[in-house]
Amino acid sequence: MSKYLEREHVCEVLYKKGLLSLEQMHHLTLQDEKSPVRPLTPRPQKGQPQASQGTPTMVEVLSALHLKLPNGSGDVLTEEVIMRILADHWGLPFYKIDPLKLDTEIVTSVLPRAFAARYGVMPLSVERNVLTVATADPWELETLDHISKLTGMEIKTVVSPKSDILKAITEFYGFKMSVNAAERRHLDTQNSDLRNLEQYTKVRSVQDIQPNDRHIVNAVDFLFNYAFDQRASDIHIEPKRTQSMIRLRIDGVLTEIHRMPRVVHPAFVSRIKTLARLDIAEKRRPQDGRIKAEYRGKQIEMRISTMPVAFDEKIVMRIFDPDVLLQDLQQLGFNDQEYQQYLSFITRTHGIILITGPTGSGKTTTLYSTLERLATSEVNVTTIEDPIEMVHEQFNQVAVQPTIGVTFANALRTILRQDPDIIMVGEIRDYETAEHAIHAALTGHLVLSTLHTNDAPSSIARLIDMGVEPYLIESTLIGVVAQRLVRKICPRCPEVYTPGPDVWAALGLPVHAGITFKRGAGCVHCRMTGYLGRMGVYEIMPVDTAIRALIHEQAAPAALQQAARQAGMKLLRESALQKLLLGLTTVEEVVRVTSMY
Repeated sequence: MSKYLEREHVCEVLYKKGLLSLEQMHHLTLQDEKSPVRPLTPRPQKGQPQASQGTPTMVEVLSALHLKLPNGSGDVLTEEVIMRILADHWGLPFYKIDPLKLDTEIVTSVLPRAFAARYGVMPLSVERNVLTVATADPWELETLDHISKLTGMEIKTVVSPKSDILKAITEFYGFKMSVNAAERRHLDTQNSDLRNLEQYTKVRSVQDIQPNDRHIVNAVDFLFNYAFDQRASDIHIEPKRTQSMIRLRIDGVLTEIHRMPRVVHPAFVSRIKTLARLDIAEKRRPQDGRIKAEYRGKQIEMRISTMPVAFDEKIVMRIFDPDVLLQDLQQLGFNDQEYQQYLSFITRTHGIILITGPTGSGKTTTLYSTLERLATSEVNVTTIEDPIEMVHEQFNQVAVQPTIGVTFANALRTILRQDPDIIMVGEIRDYETAEHAIHAALTGHLVLSTLHTNDAPSSIARLIDMGVEPYLIESTLIGVVAQRLVRKICPRCPEVYTPGPDVWAALGLPVHAGITFKRGAGCVHCRMTGYLGRMGVYEIMPVDTAIRALIHEQAAPAALQQAARQAGMKLLRESALQKLLLGLTTVEEVVRVTSMY
């Protein structure tokens, strides 16, 4: 079969693969005379007409139509699906461009940006004088020959969607060019570079830094868009001795994405501090701020934290995507029993509910999702946070500001005079805050807060250690939820396997014959990690009559745990194992997240 990819050829290939119905193929064929389509093709032979480069290819036309697949799944025919089928038809490898796995230097140094953008090609890697190039049109032999002559290397082609290629070209070349331009602009500041701890206080003046420098502005914008695209929860910008490292936290795991020259770091930091309304002249003390960005029609908030380290200021930006922070409670990871139990907590009119766990365990998501469910026009919801994680118009949110005397305890005392129904205290850190929270619960308010403890029963001991009287705890505490986050198996590449003795040993369990587990094989959608997204595992302890009696006696956490388990409480490890058996997560995640249990 000829590889000259005309309209009928594309439709025929897709029809044979079951991605177009006969009716759809006939309809597209009838449109042939009305709208000329440029073939995705090797160059025509001499004497054949050449289509205009401005005319869309058949692949672009089909992907723009968003045709429903005939299999009834509800999925649409996307450019990626089409290119995968065509790559298989041509006998060429398909490559899903993953920005996190590409070398910025290779991508941006092999070919000029104008050439790459004009012909829709992107260098991916160089190995033994063989350049791998991604293209949506592997039959543009003239272009590939030109690249070979330009680079002096043999060309290996892989097939990628054109839109992915052009987007990656914009991101990589744009970021790299912005950083390089900023480096040239700031080379004269190298003499103020911090090389050791003794030089730490030698900082440049504000006049030497240009936070509105166009190149830096572009580079920061590229970084933000890049992080949002990759579903990152945090951005780390870390100064080292000779370079500055940029890392993203995706699904709880940090991944390095770029290293930029150290000379650019101060200007990069200044731009971010300017956006966050921080003092760019202050480099010796930590600062906190926030940035609100609009991305694809939704507002994303970023919490900014700066901290002086050995070689300059380190910046960590926590990203709060409303789609992640405000979810339906049932989507957080509760099973049916846990969900009903938690609903019984939050539908009470007064008392205290505690969410416990270390930093990054999803406590904020649980609290915000709970408050959004409870916030109606009939109730007054007020929060006290340090800092406010995400501004939400349905809540009355107060930011803790210790420098002017606005602490958790002081703010809580004032809030009680504001006629609240539901109060969320970001964290109970001391006796005074705990005392006011308990007073609020005793006077008819529902209070939600967090504690940093390893499990649910330990929260009781933590409150007693703060100085709270046991009789106050037993009379106000509704329940405690301890939680962790585990990564979910990618739904597109699950595989079943039979665990060996070493797996059972890692779980601390005897070998169970006939039981199989799932894991992600790794695919382009999960960046070959086998994981996509996270969910919660929970340990829910309701405070019943038996637990109240033990609290009154100041019983040890072990006794509280035993009583709670007799009443049906599942430990964190048991909750994680349940998700493992359901094929939602892996053995490695269960062991990593619940290793103490």
